[in-house]
Amino acid sequence: MKTLLVFLAIAGIVLYSVLPPAHAEISNQITANLQNGTAWTIHVNKQVQISADVSSGLDMAQPFAYIVQILDKNGVVIQLSWLTGTLSAGQSLNPSQSWTPTTPGNYTAQIFVWSGIDNPDALSPPLVMKLAVT
Repeated sequence: MKTLLVFLAIAGIVLYSVLPPAHAEISNQITANLQNGTAWTIHVNKQVQISADVSSGLDMAQPFAYIVQILDKNGVVIQLSWLTGTLSAGQSLNPSQSWTPTTPGNYTAQIFVWSGIDNPDALSPPLVMKLAVT
């Protein structure tokens, strides 16, 4: 069986998972370094890039959707953005989506890598990052 190896890294957070292609369940190891659970501080009206390292260990092309949603302190989605593409065999990418916070507060960024925007088969576990906007 071929496997897809997806690495996600953002600001010191690293997650990885080995999954069968087009399989939504997490079946192997997940490692996370959340820098002691601290939030990343960003500033009002300053654009930030929410990026991740995504790599394929397959020997075939793999379509994907890189999805970022920003939630406010109440868990309400205040921004949802995505990009789609195809990873070639062995290819690595560093996709990103921008966000410009307009109000101070505590937020959460969630990153998903799916088979497609209309196909929610997870290619990796979601990545969660806390953001403190000052």
